[in-house]
Amino acid sequence: MKRVYVWTLPTRLFHWLFVAFIVATWISADEDRWLSIHVALGSTLAGLLIFRLLWGIMGPKYSKFSDFNFKISELKEYLAGIFHPSRVYVGHNPAASYIMIAMFITVGLAIISGFLAYGIQENRGILAFLHTEAFRQMDLFKEIHEFFVNALLVLIAVHVGGVLVDRYLHSSEATLTSIFDGYKNMEGDNVTLSLVQKIMAAIGIGGSIGILIYVLSIPNNLLIASHTPKINYEKEHPLFVNECASCHTLYPPSLLPQQSWVKLMEDLSNHFGDDASLESADHRSILEYLLEHSAEGSRQEMSVKMMQTLQNRDIIAITQTQFWKQTHRHVPVEVFQSDLVKSRANCKACHSDVEQGVIEDNAIKSIAIKG
Repeated sequence: MKRVYVWTLPTRLFHWLFVAFIVATWISADEDRWLSIHVALGSTLAGLLIFRLLWGIMGPKYSKFSDFNFKISELKEYLAGIFHPSRVYVGHNPAASYIMIAMFITVGLAIISGFLAYGIQENRGILAFLHTEAFRQMDLFKEIHEFFVNALLVLIAVHVGGVLVDRYLHSSEATLTSIFDGYKNMEGDNVTLSLVQKIMAAIGIGGSIGILIYVLSIPNNLLIASHTPKINYEKEHPLFVNECASCHTLYPPSLLPQQSWVKLMEDLSNHFGDDASLESADHRSILEYLLEHSAEGSRQEMSVKMMQTLQNRDIIAITQTQFWKQTHRHVPVEVFQSDLVKSRANCKACHSDVEQGVIEDNAIKSIAIKG
């Protein structure tokens, strides 16, 4: 049987890079401190997807969308005769055509919803301007993003299943190995690339990898830059810093609601076992500052999440809140007992920016446990 060259090198490179970056993006979503890496990988996927869409219009035969088969009648015929096919498809068969397009659409929607969630929830990246208006719906956009990611996983499973079925039923056609070497065993026209297509492929694939290098190597670049201003408490309220940071981490006022701050300031003579009493004027000044900048008026993710999960509004220990427990549930006890941390209340041991009024995911430091 004749061997026909179906998938050119750029098509095969796209396929395997797309697979690799989807897997890497999925893995990087597992840790908050990997969020910038997650965005970098997602941005690279966006570049690859744009290249593939253009490749589907201007690329070679078999890779073009015009070569895909979307006829319902032929899809039914293909599925009905899958054990004894009456027709051989050099490029994508009808079932593969639908799955591939569905995957491209779903990846695109996952990327768009991811950028929306990143901008709205984290106040970072190119869509951070939406944070002001939509930040209280941050969970909705995150759930939409997760929906499309889960839908993509289902489509990938169907795609892989189809390839394996094809490998078992039609092994002589070498469809599975064609994505490695480009060749199928069947009658058809060999595909070739024009100079323009070669240049296009080099720019598209090379540019996508360039996006990854750009995002990972340049701090605060356009795609991951934070738009949440850091606060200089020393300048803004020096008394608050002098009195509250002399013994422990300077906790941002936006971490607790007003009721909690009132209760905490009412009993400074027994402040977690210590006497932290203040002069009347100092007490009033710090309390007013805490109330003015409490969680109720903050648009930061940590403040909104704290308010959403706080059942007892006058709780004064941040580590006893449901929000803190949820976000630290996977942290081993040994981390808090280590010499670098020593206490659950020592937030700045891991959150290097907490005393600047923010808690960014990419600023979380990893604590190595000895022994």
